[in-house]
Amino acid sequence: MHLRDVFRPSIAPVALVVALGACSQAAERPAAAPPAPQVDVVTVHRESVPVAIELPGRTSANVIAQVRARVDGIVVRREFNEGSDVKPGQRLYQIDRAPYVAALASAQAALQKAHANLVSQDATVERYKLLVARNAVSKQDYDNAFAAQGQAAADVAAAEAAVETASINLGYTDVTSPISGRTGISQVTPGAYVQASQATLMTTVQQLDPIKVDLTQSSVEGLRLRSDYASGRLKLNGPDRAKVTLVLEDGTEYTRRGALLFTDITVDQSTGSVTVRALFPNPDGILLPGMFVRARVEEGVRDAFLVPQVGVTHDPQGHATALVVESDGKVAVRKLQLAGTHGDRWIVESGLEEGDRVIVGGAQRVQPGAAVQIAQAN
Repeated sequence: MHLRDVFRPSIAPVALVVALGACSQAAERPAAAPPAPQVDVVTVHRESVPVAIELPGRTSANVIAQVRARVDGIVVRREFNEGSDVKPGQRLYQIDRAPYVAALASAQAALQKAHANLVSQDATVERYKLLVARNAVSKQDYDNAFAAQGQAAADVAAAEAAVETASINLGYTDVTSPISGRTGISQVTPGAYVQASQATLMTTVQQLDPIKVDLTQSSVEGLRLRSDYASGRLKLNGPDRAKVTLVLEDGTEYTRRGALLFTDITVDQSTGSVTVRALFPNPDGILLPGMFVRARVEEGVRDAFLVPQVGVTHDPQGHATALVVESDGKVAVRKLQLAGTHGDRWIVESGLEEGDRVIVGGAQRVQPGAAVQIAQAN
């Protein structure tokens, strides 16, 4: 028998005693507390936030001129291309001039006749003036000559007016553009008969640079903005007009900014809205009348907090809330009053204090009143 076989049975009881002692000591030690969860926070500060509203609207020409016939006649020719740009005074149509040339010549002849009659009457009055002084003619004859002189002078004035009228009508045979702008579709063709009494529409000229944008704003929102101005919560940007940016129908942003002109004082009874008009430069002709657009109107600035959208939630009652880390390192719930968005952040008017640390990451791991570890978020 080997010597190690003699001592083997005595080793097992000793090892069992040692193991039991170690387990007893481990059971007596208390379990370590889990570490506080880590959250990401942003520190908020009160700042001036631009106040802007987004409104739907449509574009319209700044000036529209309907070119209509002012004399009767046959259209001889058209002197513009449809859709082209024209200048004030540029001839668009030519109406047959012949009848009006003849009418002007007749009026000029009548004027010459009236002048000749006036010269004769002037001479008669001068002669009768000498004769009546010598009692060579009666006073009645002198009075009649003087009255005939006045009538002859009136005939001259009427003839001059007739010449002016005939000249104006002759000028109306050249149909010109009253404004600078872009022409529309021609409503008449050469050979068509137009009438002044019917005010025949020939074409339309629209001024597109600058161009107007009529926006629709609810009267309730207008009241709120005026209340904010009156209370001082909303400050104007200064003497400059409010700036307006446009988003076109395809979702692209128009590169040029416009200026707010005015807000209508009448509320539409059917829609409860008012019209807000803005003016935009349009040198490239991108904006056309009748386009649907969305406009962002910058109406002023407001002192408020900006909080990332991930840091704001809503409770079952619909109230906006945020979790903040207080000075003792514990989580608290704050109810917020929101005033819209600015970019990807909420505008918070009340509910937060200067320097509050709002949780924007890890909020699902904490409860109000729990202690947390803070990591500053970007």
